[in-house]
Amino acid sequence: MGGFFGVIKKGKPCADELFYGVDYNSHLGTRRAGMATFDKEKGHFARQIHNIENSYFRTKFEADLPDFKGESGIGVISDTDAQPIIVNTRLGKFAIVTVARVNNIPEIENSLLEKGIHFCEHSRDTVNPTELVAALIAEGRDLTDGLRHVQETVKGSCSMLVLTENGLVAARDRLGRTPIAIGFNKSDNSYAASSETSAFANLGYEEVYDLGPAEIVRITPDGGIEQLQAPGKEMQVCAFLWTYYGYPPCRYEKRNVDEMRYECGRIMGEKCKAADADLDFISPVPDSGTGMALGYAAGAGKPYLRGLVKYTPTWPRSFTPGTQARRELVAKMKLIANADLLRGKNVAFCDDSIVRGTQLRDNVQDVRDAGARAVHIRISCPPLIYPCDFINFTSSRSPMELIARRIIEELEPNPSEEALKEYATAGTKRYAAMVEEIRKDLGLDSLQFSSIEDLVAAIGLPRERVCTHCFDGSSHC
Repeated sequence: MGGFFGVIKKGKPCADELFYGVDYNSHLGTRRAGMATFDKEKGHFARQIHNIENSYFRTKFEADLPDFKGESGIGVISDTDAQPIIVNTRLGKFAIVTVARVNNIPEIENSLLEKGIHFCEHSRDTVNPTELVAALIAEGRDLTDGLRHVQETVKGSCSMLVLTENGLVAARDRLGRTPIAIGFNKSDNSYAASSETSAFANLGYEEVYDLGPAEIVRITPDGGIEQLQAPGKEMQVCAFLWTYYGYPPCRYEKRNVDEMRYECGRIMGEKCKAADADLDFISPVPDSGTGMALGYAAGAGKPYLRGLVKYTPTWPRSFTPGTQARRELVAKMKLIANADLLRGKNVAFCDDSIVRGTQLRDNVQDVRDAGARAVHIRISCPPLIYPCDFINFTSSRSPMELIARRIIEELEPNPSEEALKEYATAGTKRYAAMVEEIRKDLGLDSLQFSSIEDLVAAIGLPRERVCTHCFDGSSHC
């Protein structure tokens, strides 16, 4: 997905806070990272971009810090393109970072090329999406109109931070699929904007404002937060921000990530309490299964123990390596089954999702090899039936890469949309048949998914404001 951070101060350099603020978004992306600052005294933008596929953000950027002068800056952790981009346009010079998935790149690119605009940032014969967004902004009558133009043109999603000579501008995606929060540091009257509110606390910021969908604001040390465009009424914030992406102390739409995960587990634990009477304990599949497992243990009235433990000192995240085979190997190597706890035990493991199923299948085999008598899996989100079209939650290019969709096709080749809706609805015969076949495919003693209704209840927002497209195909650009 990706995450960004921006800061603007008065009379003080921003480089150190920018550096650590961007680092607090590192769990959101794995490919590229970049920072840019503006030195008002010299009228100069500075920028650095590094590859972080095989290293961490801090190790790549620490040596660059003396080069970043000025009182304002932006930075990004990206799963896609190299950014920030710095451009000089008729609207002025600015730097920009995005958290985006632009599904209509060829259409936009061809339209701009016909108008005489050229592109410099190409990778694998593909235009850089952030440069494309910058070109769309430059078509506007002013910066606000340009950002609105992006929101109306991009199919997919796009949230932006723009660093200008006159302040920091934040623009949230048209349907609010990804968040932007603003923090204020009262010790020096500085402001920060971030994808993750967890970036604020240790830097002395207090969350004071959350942008609504399509909202645009300008932030300056003297003027504070100035609204340039009011929020729209429609929202489709991604459910996976809570179940998977978000860091535990973070909040989206005023709802804490770890509270949501705990509640999601508690709801399922209470519903499965009778069926789980013979369980010996509940264990997480770390890390994103931990909050759910704590809630599940409370709801089911069972002990919480760590049957799987993550080895953190050296292993990076499982999707960092460049090939699927290597990602699967890293995923296997970083989780250690605790045989002394598992031997002869009947255990339920809690995890955030099942995508392809390969990693979970390996985990199940490991805990069986460690002596577990029975292995049950509890998943905090519903089965994934549709690939993500909006924030790159999965890298699946085809629905058939999803284990749930593959099982559906085995049960019912070329299912109609009406049939897919029934497979997506907990409690139906088709849904039960699909879950049973996934259980057998993964070699489990039992398998339970949260329903869409229970997931949304744990988030605490109206269902129509939460994107559940991966589960039911309901959201559109």
